[in-house]
Amino acid sequence: MDLFSNISDEEYFYLSGKVSFLPRFIDYNESMNLFDALKDKVEWRQDEIKVFGKTHLVPRLTAWYGTKEYIYSGVVNSPKEPIDEIKTIQKKVEELLPSFKANGVLLNYYRDGKDKMGWHSDNEKELGVNPIIVSVSLGETRRFDFKKKDNNTDKTSVNLTSGSLLIMREGVQANWKHQIPQQLKVKKGRINLTFRMVE
Repeated sequence: MDLFSNISDEEYFYLSGKVSFLPRFIDYNESMNLFDALKDKVEWRQDEIKVFGKTHLVPRLTAWYGTKEYIYSGVVNSPKEPIDEIKTIQKKVEELLPSFKANGVLLNYYRDGKDKMGWHSDNEKELGVNPIIVSVSLGETRRFDFKKKDNNTDKTSVNLTSGSLLIMREGVQANWKHQIPQQLKVKKGRINLTFRMVE
């Protein structure tokens, strides 16, 4: 069975079918309840990273829950058992994508429009070749940008609403970068959960 056979033709597709966007994956009211619960219950942290030899605080809060250690941008994330709300969301993902068996989830908490994530690809060696990334958004709407690695003028964006699901299929990380830019007019928070398979 095709991993994506449960996604209807009514959903949105980007990057020549490589990205799927489901705007109503979770009911809005339920998504906001999950946002409030995760904001309070998740063990958030703000790591430091080095950029061009200078140390900076990561401009958002993060957390890792999963069965294996996960390292990105020099940050070591130790295994940790997911809390109930994360398990609830993962169950919904697996009901839609039965063949997708994530063993970890990276959470990002953007406290307001000042928080951001710069251009990058999820291409750490722990994710293997051509990883699939499944991202659930909760809370305030934020813009999500893509740009082609070999052509910086080839760009597109999607507004990630509360309860929406974004699937980056095989090949996206190899050929595209993505970011969450600053949006200073945004005053409320957003949490996203990115489910992935760590080898």
